[in-house]
Amino acid sequence: MPSRISSVAPPKGDVGAHQERTTATVVATFRFYEELNDFIARDRRRREFDFDCATDATVKHVIEALGVPHTEVELILVNGVSVDFARRLRHGDRVSVYPKFEAFDISPLLRLRPYPLRVTRFVADAHLGGLAHLLRMAGFDTVYDNAADDVEIQRISGSDERIVLTRDRDLLKRRGISRGCYVYAQKPDAQLSEILTRLDLAGSLRPLSRCLKCNAPLVSVDKAQVIDALPPRVRDRQHDFSTCQVCRRVFWEGSHWRHMRERLAKAVSAAAGEPELHPGADSSIFR
Repeated sequence: MPSRISSVAPPKGDVGAHQERTTATVVATFRFYEELNDFIARDRRRREFDFDCATDATVKHVIEALGVPHTEVELILVNGVSVDFARRLRHGDRVSVYPKFEAFDISPLLRLRPYPLRVTRFVADAHLGGLAHLLRMAGFDTVYDNAADDVEIQRISGSDERIVLTRDRDLLKRRGISRGCYVYAQKPDAQLSEILTRLDLAGSLRPLSRCLKCNAPLVSVDKAQVIDALPPRVRDRQHDFSTCQVCRRVFWEGSHWRHMRERLAKAVSAAAGEPELHPGADSSIFR
């Protein structure tokens, strides 16, 4: 017989509306799949378990009470039927909770978010500066400010339709954040490979197309326009240049540029499960 834990209260807005119902509970059976198990208690991982829920509790409220941020959930089936986060649980419900599907198109079943994002954009929290730098290097629009608090990150995510990247589970549980990724890896290069894999972005890289400092798109510029700002050796050897229109920095394909390309190629190879590229090797995604 599966063990049970204490009941979950309904959302604050429901408390007091029907005071006599807040002490009543219903019992639902839950099963979490794949990486969602990392968020829940060890003795409930990869198996069904019963859970006592307050009568007015929504499926979103209970899932987060069990430890899983709603942004990590892609599909919820209650008694085999796809539902949204607002579905209120009933006694005897069987709830299956799934993360993002990588191999199957389940778009006809989705009920949790109003529409998919047309453009992949990110906002990274204060602890993911290294990842933000690599995402910009890969060409992804990534906002990063190590002084931004949770309220500001939520505001940016909503106003710009950005995916929140964080290792803070509580941040992803904020009601105003609808799209986010909990980052499991701890090192920036591994974090980049993880994001490329989870969001299927390996084919969407536009390497070195953004300013690493400002996040602004780089634009091509004639050599004559920047020649006075170039070191003598660069002036003699390089012919193609780009610039950031925010900070006015000038970029060219020197040794540092090649090193960054190799670093991105390794991340893509890791995301695809391929052998690591040796130094100097090129990847077809950059041709």
